[in-house]
Amino acid sequence: MDAITIKHLDVVFGDKPASALELLDQGKSRQEIIDETGQIVGVNDVSLTVKEGEICVLMGLSGSGKSSLLRAVNGLNEISRGSLEIKDGENVVNLAQCDDATLRHLRTHRVSMVFQKFGLMPWLTVLDNVAFGLEMRGVGKAERRNKAREQLSMVGLGQWEDKFPHELSGGMQQRVGLARAFAMDTDILLMDEPFSALDPLIRAQLQDELIVLQNKLNKTILFVSHDLDEALKIGNNIAIMESGQLIQHGQPEEIILSPKTEYVRDFVAHTNPLNVLKGRSLMKAKNELACRKDQWEINPSESLWVEQGQTGLQLVDSNKTLVDWSNGQTCLDDIDTMTVVKVSPEIGMREAIELKQRSKQPLLLVEEEDFIGLLTDHELYDALLGKFKNREVA
Repeated sequence: MDAITIKHLDVVFGDKPASALELLDQGKSRQEIIDETGQIVGVNDVSLTVKEGEICVLMGLSGSGKSSLLRAVNGLNEISRGSLEIKDGENVVNLAQCDDATLRHLRTHRVSMVFQKFGLMPWLTVLDNVAFGLEMRGVGKAERRNKAREQLSMVGLGQWEDKFPHELSGGMQQRVGLARAFAMDTDILLMDEPFSALDPLIRAQLQDELIVLQNKLNKTILFVSHDLDEALKIGNNIAIMESGQLIQHGQPEEIILSPKTEYVRDFVAHTNPLNVLKGRSLMKAKNELACRKDQWEINPSESLWVEQGQTGLQLVDSNKTLVDWSNGQTCLDDIDTMTVVKVSPEIGMREAIELKQRSKQPLLLVEEEDFIGLLTDHELYDALLGKFKNREVA
């Protein structure tokens, strides 16, 4: 189900938003509106849906409107026009129309936020920082501290509960911020460039930890980033913004393979595809191969063919062995130049390269026992060189 539903949302900063909205409807640019009215358009006619359990990453250059949109989701930025609906149990709350009591309820029970600058209170211990939101909710001291200890243990800081924020490194302080958000047990987490102030190694480690925690907790996360590699690594979907508008929204592979504008194309130009692209979007489909009845030629240099039989895929007149990597029972040590490997179409590019390097044969992409295509050196080299403009995400 949808956790966040945004429809034709406008956010204008200033004391006369109506004048800016009128000029927006006339097609005036952001700069023209500033010049004529002094009003700043933060978000311009954005429609976006985030499903439960999804990590959606808002991306864009500085001033693109990504943080302005994020802060509208918990009412920190006032909605000038449109609707922003938050799922609240069996109900839906429209932040454009809700009263102060409803907004407080959402902030304490449904939506938590993790800030870029950690937002820790220096006079409180680590434990009490994590428990602070629960204290504001009215939870008793013993209960909130027990809950806080659980979250600190989850982020690997169980031994640091009596320390103060200044005694922790930047990465540790950000873990405290994560623990505080998780302690609230809200359905939705808003994360405003939470790792951008950290050095690259700590940042990569926290990205990995967030993915692990998300697999356990299955939260709905709206995550702001200016780093596309970070977005591609953690996001189920990516929303790219420019001048307050949503330019493209889709899965990571779609963003890389089919950028809709030059602005998006510039974003993905230097992206490392290894952690993003899947076999399905890179493969040579079986209808592109030489075929005879139910047989396909997979390696012309060795006259190597496969056959789609009643019991599945088989090699034709070959002394090589066909092994199934997708069933989880094959080890890397079992793969050598005498094996041909069957893989899932969802195999990652990095994993595919490692298998291809060992086998020296094309990888056979098989879905529900049906052969659908293969990966050769050619497809993998093309992807590494960014030559995938005409490929589509299946």
